[in-house]
Amino acid sequence: MHDDSDLLVIGGGSAGVATAIRAARHGAKVTLFEPHELGGTCVNRGCVPKKAMWLAAELAVAQRMAQEVGFDVQPGKLDWPAFVARREAYVARARGSYDKRLADLGIRLVRAHAHFVDARTLHADGADYRASHIVIATGSRPRPLALPGAELAIDSDGFFKLGAQPARVGIIGGGYIAVELAGVLGSFGSQVELITRKQGLLSHFDADLGRALGEMMRAEGIAHHEGCAVQGVRRDGDALRLDCSDHEPHGPYDVVISAIGRVPDIESLRLDAAGVSVNMYNEIVTDAFENTSVDGVYALGDVNGKLQLTPVAIAAGRQLAERLFNGQRDAHLDYANVPSVVFSHPPVGSVGLSEAAARVQYGDTVKVRSARFAPMLWSLAGREGKTFMKLVCAGDDERVVGVHGIGPGMDEILQGFAVAVRMGATYADFLKTVAIHPTSAEEFVTMG
Repeated sequence: MHDDSDLLVIGGGSAGVATAIRAARHGAKVTLFEPHELGGTCVNRGCVPKKAMWLAAELAVAQRMAQEVGFDVQPGKLDWPAFVARREAYVARARGSYDKRLADLGIRLVRAHAHFVDARTLHADGADYRASHIVIATGSRPRPLALPGAELAIDSDGFFKLGAQPARVGIIGGGYIAVELAGVLGSFGSQVELITRKQGLLSHFDADLGRALGEMMRAEGIAHHEGCAVQGVRRDGDALRLDCSDHEPHGPYDVVISAIGRVPDIESLRLDAAGVSVNMYNEIVTDAFENTSVDGVYALGDVNGKLQLTPVAIAAGRQLAERLFNGQRDAHLDYANVPSVVFSHPPVGSVGLSEAAARVQYGDTVKVRSARFAPMLWSLAGREGKTFMKLVCAGDDERVVGVHGIGPGMDEILQGFAVAVRMGATYADFLKTVAIHPTSAEEFVTMG
């Protein structure tokens, strides 16, 4: 029995590592359990390698626009294996930095699965570990495609294992993972089709953003079959096809990617041994302070069904460590007004309430202002599409409760405006801000 730890952390992803490091810096003795690579989904199969692919795709688009504006260049094809090797080297360096930080802080790393024996005890690698505080931070995994022929498709994890660029791709889903992968592959020149059960894209964002993204993706040659429930995947010679509810066979494809969401990765934890409650979606139930139904057991990140964002997981973990080991009894993450970006092509950014959510909360006091315009480079290059920006204001003082946009640079533009929303800025405050011209960001402070 190892009973020398103050904190046991299950999972070495964003939430788990952040919690362990902050707790150790406050003097806690920490044991972290992770059977796979440190860094979790974000570093290994999510944010980091995804952003690398997105950056390469941006360069592919930039080559074509450079040619359009007059540069004597011939756009080239990405050397997929060479770039993947470069990407994986970057990921390996990130993992290495986690190892070093844990070692420097004296955090014990157990490279094995851990499961509950009781509410204070975990079992891993043939030994029991006991502590007053246990954090569950095992993240999520791609939702399985429960359809005939599902084994013929890959998921987002499989995308990062591709050894070559597929020429023809069918993507099932219309959420952020689906549109990000579609944008990357389409920018590299693959023929891409999105197949969605619902109408529209990005259903968890302001509806105008999904509509605008759909228009831009179609303009770039990415097909979208809406209201089409996939019923199965089948092989047709050397290709794959999808059978859908519209009774039209879709394909042929070289690769089918299932991007239908993610589910908490908790089955191996034996939560029943500790009495930890989960909801109907298999998410661990937590309160505002990340407490589970069992005293001394906490759940962070994707497993608790709140916001599946790496910075959220990190912030929640740090706040929990402050509460448990630094005497800050009220420390917890405020989940309101968290900014979010979809690395589509072009990127989508959002912070605060959608128009629909604002009207539910504030009724007739809601005022919406928006702007559409051709970004300068796009106009110079003759590229179709317009940036879309939107402010959602509420109350007599027209406080800005939502900022939404899609267009080049939106991923960088949004961060500063997220600060303004969190501080309670009003529409008048926005208008009093002198614009930086000529930029896309200035539209947010000149919007009539």
